[in-house]
Amino acid sequence: MKSVIVCTSVSHGNTKRIADVMGQVLDAPVAAPGQVGPAALAGCDLVGFGSGIFLGSFHAQLREFVQSLPHGRRGKAFVFATSGFPEARFQRFSRPLVRLLEEKGFEVVDTFSCRAWDTYLPFKPIGGIRKGRPDAADLAAARLFAEGLRA
Repeated sequence: MKSVIVCTSVSHGNTKRIADVMGQVLDAPVAAPGQVGPAALAGCDLVGFGSGIFLGSFHAQLREFVQSLPHGRRGKAFVFATSGFPEARFQRFSRPLVRLLEEKGFEVVDTFSCRAWDTYLPFKPIGGIRKGRPDAADLAAARLFAEGLRA
C-alpha cells in the first residue's frame, strides 16, 4: 500500500511527532503541504492529513492545501490532529476537513486526535497546558491507530 502523510506542525512539533509514528507504521513519508503536490497524492492508496488545532480549526496552511487540490476520484484518506483540548462531540474540529476531503474525492476512513502541549495566548503566561504531551501513551495510541489503517 503506497501512502503519504501531509502534516503541518508549527508550534512545538507535537503533530510531527504523531505523524512520524504513523509514518513508520505505514511506511509513509511525512511531508509539509508545500513539499508534495496533487500528482504525488494521486498515486497513493492512503493519504493522511494532519495539523495542530488553532481556535477550533486545522492550520490554515493545511486547509488551503486541501482546497487547492483538484476534484476527482481519489483513494482513501485519514485525518489526525493534536490539540490542547479534546474534540467536542457537538462541534468536532475534524468534521470540516473531512467534508472538504470528501468533496475532493477522498474516502475518509478514520480520524485520530490526541492532547498536546498548547501555549495559545491565554495559557502562555503559565507555560501552557498539556505540557509533556503527546506522551508515550499518545504515541502508542497513534501507532495502534496506524496499524488499524494498515490492516
